[in-house]
Amino acid sequence: MTREGEMAPVGFEDKVAFVWKVADKLRGTFKQHEYGSVMLPLLVLRRMDAVLAPTREQVRNQAAKYDQINEGVDALLKRAAGQSFYNTSAFTFSSMLSDDKNVAANLRDYITKLSPTAYRIIEAYDFDGRLERMDRAGILYAVLADFADLDLRPSMVSNEAMGYVFEELLRKFSEMSNETAGEHYTPREVIQLIVDLLVSGRTARELTENPAPVRTVYDPAAGTGGMLMTAMAQIKSQNDAAIVNVFGQEINDETWAIAQSDLMMQGIDPARMRNGNTLTQDAFPTEKFDFILANPPYGVDWKAYAGPIRDEHNGQGHHGRFGAGLPRVSDGSFLFLQHMLSHMKPGGSRVGIVLSGSPLFSGQAGSGESEIRRWILENDWLEGIVALPDQMFYNTGISTYVWILTNDKASEDASLVRLVDARAMGTKMRKSLGDKRKQLTLAAIDEIVGLFLGARDEFADDPRVKVLPREAFGFQRITVDRPMRRRWEVTPEAVATAPFDAYGGLIGLRFETEKALLAEVNDLSPAQRKKFAKACAVADPDAPVVTGRGGTVEPDPDLRDNENVPLAVGWFDLGDDARDKALVEAAEAHLETEIRPYVPDAWIDHTRTKVGVEIPFTRQFYVYEPPRPVKEIAAEIKDLETQIQTWMKDLDL
Repeated sequence: MTREGEMAPVGFEDKVAFVWKVADKLRGTFKQHEYGSVMLPLLVLRRMDAVLAPTREQVRNQAAKYDQINEGVDALLKRAAGQSFYNTSAFTFSSMLSDDKNVAANLRDYITKLSPTAYRIIEAYDFDGRLERMDRAGILYAVLADFADLDLRPSMVSNEAMGYVFEELLRKFSEMSNETAGEHYTPREVIQLIVDLLVSGRTARELTENPAPVRTVYDPAAGTGGMLMTAMAQIKSQNDAAIVNVFGQEINDETWAIAQSDLMMQGIDPARMRNGNTLTQDAFPTEKFDFILANPPYGVDWKAYAGPIRDEHNGQGHHGRFGAGLPRVSDGSFLFLQHMLSHMKPGGSRVGIVLSGSPLFSGQAGSGESEIRRWILENDWLEGIVALPDQMFYNTGISTYVWILTNDKASEDASLVRLVDARAMGTKMRKSLGDKRKQLTLAAIDEIVGLFLGARDEFADDPRVKVLPREAFGFQRITVDRPMRRRWEVTPEAVATAPFDAYGGLIGLRFETEKALLAEVNDLSPAQRKKFAKACAVADPDAPVVTGRGGTVEPDPDLRDNENVPLAVGWFDLGDDARDKALVEAAEAHLETEIRPYVPDAWIDHTRTKVGVEIPFTRQFYVYEPPRPVKEIAAEIKDLETQIQTWMKDLDL
């Protein structure tokens, strides 16, 4: 996503237009949403063909010396090619067209003789079936001929320009298949916003001031790699001398192939993009990264692979990735976030993640979700949250939020959390793409980033901005008990079944205590006596208080209630004993001022208290709108009645 005033690399737009025009030849043979799965692998093949042209003969001569290509030979051939990939086929894109009867077989030979890494990328596109369809439809030759005419030599199209070509085509094809694009594709403006939030302020200054900074970027749900490429471009825009190493993992085979292709197009080792389930098979278990960003799938159900995750949580605790807690199996968003936080560098990293509204507040105090939020605030990692407009994504219209986290907060930001309400900053699109009906303009992105950075000073009074202490999101869930008051009365229902039917003569009798009732039924077992007493018990606010052993007052479970009491500012900074004391004092103060004026005999069972954390974002920005005055409404109704009567008169009714 190039910004206004920025120049796209030379050899960019015309190549995009060329491939887009070639895609028209697929019409009738493929549906629109399939165009990308044909054009993108062909573009990758053509680029590899152009890149390998200068060393093609050396590689073939070297390969001819060996009966098979093992790991050692593979390394030799890469060295001969001068690239991280090679091809031992005798064909090129031009020469395979010399035999129009066998062009499909020639292309297959070209693909199967790619180096193992490159071959796996093309194989992941599931390209062979599409090749067969083009051959049967009689369009394969024409499509390949067009690609053979496409000049993608590095001297004509740089790696940077090739990345732009690939990403622009990917965006176009993704938008054509908008019914599925949201599964693997994050809108470019959302990516740009996340990257701008991560690479801004103090972070941008550090990049600019360092003569040759080295930074690593990681996306555990990489999709097509858009976030990684945008982050790399943004870092380099701050300092052209920066060395940026990107890493990612993607579970979907074809999407992984697209991401690997993008890396290859830009001369980056495709091995940095791994295939597999990040949550169960971390491809980079020991690596730590400077920037970590992701748009994980919303509401992903992780029940099918819960075993390894639970084993890691129970067996490794905080030495693993999921020590803070496990969310409900219907939404694995917090698993991705914990995974990302586990890859932060001890010296400081920045994390950006797109989440739905559910992780803000789902789960009661003590639940997995609440404990994860508490763990984040305990470590003071949450820098801020930005609420995005709804209808921003291709496959969902729900509201989404960008969380920015870091383990290297500026001292003036310690214990504070920024909230930016950008829900009204979206622009309606002229044509919707699936569920995507709004977008963020570059001006809106800049404004949001400005609000975020200036939340404590320049924009402190802006109604779209809040800066709150982290305790503002914490509370203690207290249990309020009231004394049990009971009398015991033998009813027909209580003696309707054996063995209680033997005591029908007691029907209608009342007893002040349970002991007095049970004195009349000595023939029952202890369990039966307990059941009979329960059947005869009647709640009565005028009855005496029930006491247990030692004269302690028994709480009435039917009258038990729970309330949330906010945490005091600074609570997270206290030690364990001071925390417990502060909780008790706050709860007792709440009891005296908010409960006992209405229920004088209530008390708090502090053994049941739980600390919870939720982030009620919309509540923080709620603005009360008083109802309209009655006189104004009445006047409006009267005007409407007069208008209706005039219409009826005009119609002779």
